[in-house]
Amino acid sequence: MALCVNAAAAAVTGLPPLQVGASKRPGSCNGAHGSSQISSFAVCNTGVLHLTATRTPLLRHSNNLRKIVCMQDLAEQIKEMKAAEKRWESQVKEGKVKSLSAKEAGYAIQLPNYTFLDVRPSSERRKAYVKDSIWIPMYEVDKSLDPGTLFKKLSNFTMGGWWSGLPLMKYNERFMPDVVAKIPKSYNLVVGCQKGLRSLAACEQLYKAGYRNLFWLNGGFDAAQEGDLEREGSQPLNFAGIGGVSEFLGWTDVQRAEAAKQGFGYRAVLFARLVGLLLAVDLFFLGAQQLTHYFQELRN
Repeated sequence: MALCVNAAAAAVTGLPPLQVGASKRPGSCNGAHGSSQISSFAVCNTGVLHLTATRTPLLRHSNNLRKIVCMQDLAEQIKEMKAAEKRWESQVKEGKVKSLSAKEAGYAIQLPNYTFLDVRPSSERRKAYVKDSIWIPMYEVDKSLDPGTLFKKLSNFTMGGWWSGLPLMKYNERFMPDVVAKIPKSYNLVVGCQKGLRSLAACEQLYKAGYRNLFWLNGGFDAAQEGDLEREGSQPLNFAGIGGVSEFLGWTDVQRAEAAKQGFGYRAVLFARLVGLLLAVDLFFLGAQQLTHYFQELRN
């Protein structure tokens, strides 16, 4: 077993694992391939190291060596991630980027020459978005169907995607070119995402590109209350980042807060979903047992 749990780093930051810096050490879990001496396929942005060849002495070592290599890479990535977070946060402390609450951002974008830039992926954008905002995703859902990407998607699902509903992401190479083409650098630009970290990372790129009137939505849409920002879409802005089984069962922070407001009726719906899921699982196992007995009788 050679698991490189890069997904743990992603859980800390809210960023897709691919965003963390990559080590290109031969045989490490960040390179797409090792050196010419190592025939391997390594996928670290979904948390799995998969080695497929045995032509070198390195791959003939025990699994403990693979674990050590992978854990070293994970430690390096976490270190790089923490350094990046400090760098992004320093933008606010140094005054390069001004922090706004959701309510303040709602007031600001009603003023002339203020524009809201939504850097979230389409999976979040389609649920809810700020009216008249410009949407240019920094990361987007990876829709590739090649074997390598399919393997990453499967790994992402098994490493927690089934629970959170978070799909496999990839960096949008058109992010900065599209921003420069659509938004003048003289504009006052309010940048937002779902949790607040991707937008802060985007501000760093925007500042380097020459944007000097930058405002960051502190806490992202998760910190927004209904009415803070004029929205469009089927759900409240702070619900746009949830998904998967956790959303279905209501086991997310925003749903628990909503249940406290709505009272018994809301809780009853979520409880009914839980009961229904347990019954479905029970029926599935019961059916599997019956099929097993049936095939055993056929063999006899």
